[in-house]
Amino acid sequence: MKKQVAVIGMGRFGTSIATTLCAMGHDVLALDRNESRVQSVAQMVTHTVQADATNETILTELGLSNFEVAIVAIGTDIKSSVLSTILLKKIGIPHVIARANDDLHGSILEKIGADIVTYPEREMGTRIARGVTLLAVSDYMSISEGYGIARLTAPDYLVGEKFSDLGFGYKGKWETAVLLILRGDEVIVTPTPGTKVEAGDVLVLAGNNEKLEKLLEEARKNREKKKGEE
Repeated sequence: MKKQVAVIGMGRFGTSIATTLCAMGHDVLALDRNESRVQSVAQMVTHTVQADATNETILTELGLSNFEVAIVAIGTDIKSSVLSTILLKKIGIPHVIARANDDLHGSILEKIGADIVTYPEREMGTRIARGVTLLAVSDYMSISEGYGIARLTAPDYLVGEKFSDLGFGYKGKWETAVLLILRGDEVIVTPTPGTKVEAGDVLVLAGNNEKLEKLLEEARKNREKKKGEE
């Protein structure tokens, strides 16, 4: 569903969010007090405004109270980050997502009413570290402490096998659920135990990080063994 989203702060993080949301079909207002930053995204988002997000009158005049979501992507200027978050909640935006640089900053944002606090640098570091550890994974996202979602191209030794025989499911060997199979243009949601893996399948898995790592380690060893036999 198309949403109206305001993104405050057009640094690299804010620009990436704003342009991605616009590409996804949302109505995006990009706001920054720096004119050159605003101009740099003018052709990539729905609306741009050069303005001070710490000024309540300006936010009200821009009609931001009608937006469903606001994202405070301000980085190093913690004062502006906090003030913007307070004002966006004050004027009635239902969902305010705010960027934090550290735990103290994040704690302040939570206390003043941010609905979601995100730590981009920390989350990217976790993602990269998991990507190194889970060598066969093409993508990884942490969902809570100790648990994640991974996207894995099915290794050859799984092809032709039924999921019921492979130890998937929370009660299985891997204690890992198969959420989706991406098979060409087809998306198979929550495949049945009798579903067979086909060559080229991309499996979207959810489970304990330790179990995911063991699963991927087995896949890696199998690939190396196959290479040695060729």
